Amino acid sequence: MENVLAILLAGGAGERLYPLTRNIAKPAVPFGGVYRIIDFTLSNCVNSGLRRVLVLTQYKSLELIRHLRDAWSFLPADLGEYIEAISPMKRIHEDWYLGTADAVYQNIESIIAEAPAYTLILSGDHIYKMDYGEMLNLHRIRAAEVTVATLPVDPRDAPRYGIAAVDPDGRLRGFEEKPAHGQSPRSPFDPERVSASMGIYLFETGFLLQALMEDADDPDSTHDFGCDILPRWIPRAHVAAYDFRDLNDKSVRYWRDVGTLDTYFEANLDLVSVTPEFNLYDRRWPIRTHMVQQPPAKFVFAQEGRRMGVGIDSIVSPGCIVSGGRVLHSVLGPGVRVNSYCEVEDCILMPGVEVGRYSRLRRAIVDTGVRIPEASVIGYDLEADRARGCEISEGGVVVVASQAQAADRALK
Repeated sequence: MENVLAILLAGGAGERLYPLTRNIAKPAVPFGGVYRIIDFTLSNCVNSGLRRVLVLTQYKSLELIRHLRDAWSFLPADLGEYIEAISPMKRIHEDWYLGTADAVYQNIESIIAEAPAYTLILSGDHIYKMDYGEMLNLHRIRAAEVTVATLPVDPRDAPRYGIAAVDPDGRLRGFEEKPAHGQSPRSPFDPERVSASMGIYLFETGFLLQALMEDADDPDSTHDFGCDILPRWIPRAHVAAYDFRDLNDKSVRYWRDVGTLDTYFEANLDLVSVTPEFNLYDRRWPIRTHMVQQPPAKFVFAQEGRRMGVGIDSIVSPGCIVSGGRVLHSVLGPGVRVNSYCEVEDCILMPGVEVGRYSRLRRAIVDTGVRIPEASVIGYDLEADRARGCEISEGGVVVVASQAQAADRALK
């Protein structure tokens, strides 16, 4: 894929993931123990042979940029390969990024300088496995100017997605962002479902530049690919659909937008299923990240009269110590400490969390570095958790934010 430039959009504020995004950009939020959300899209790029990637940052990007430096700087620059973070420079106008299309437009000079034949637009906050080379091959075969990756979804879920109207030959004839009318056309790839956009767009570069410049001149545009670029060009250009092929080879195609607390929570706990739909252990398609130097995880048999430390159906990262506590169906990030007599069930404990003795946690996300005081009870009485200052998601997940002192005051 030497003629392809990837542009990865990683500048969103991630408001629906608050308070996890209080201090960091959404793509840098820890996921699955040792990873960051952005690692999954970047791994798809590298595994697909795509070695020129521009990551467009904006919101609270310091930790994201450092992660890119530490985890993704291994490509040889002398061969023209790189994964490079680009912060907003306001070279085109004085605004911050106004939308997904405007973010790319404001970096149009970088695209022109690279002179790729094709430009692939990606999002930095989705969990999936995909070979972008297959999408490129289909794009070439169909001689399309734009190809949109789509995924069949239940028609009842249409209001959550951009929905494409696709002809039997795979050509888009319409596109609507988050339709609420319930009349979306069925997908030719699955007649029981509708075709949802995955936020992955492959452009002929010359066509992309034309579309961006026309959009920038439209005072009524929201400068978004789904809301503006696609609906404007579908009647005028050859826009094709690529039906997503999941490299997990499972019964259900796995693609998750982890943009809310509930979807983030569910996607993490997907990983600890006995037979997970998303396979982290596939050596043919490795997920890369920066591995912090930590000792192996340790489960401590406590002293006489105290029970042993156990972890069941859980991901336990390096540096963790489970000392006389019980961890069930949970994800523990690096350096987590679960002390004696604790019960942790259906939880996500981010790096550096410490759970004080005699505490019980259920259906909770505990943010990086938080210390849970002894004898805390979280997730059993949502109104009491809310009164203590915890965030409660729509699905009833309790979030303990990352300001350790505030957490101590709230939970005592």
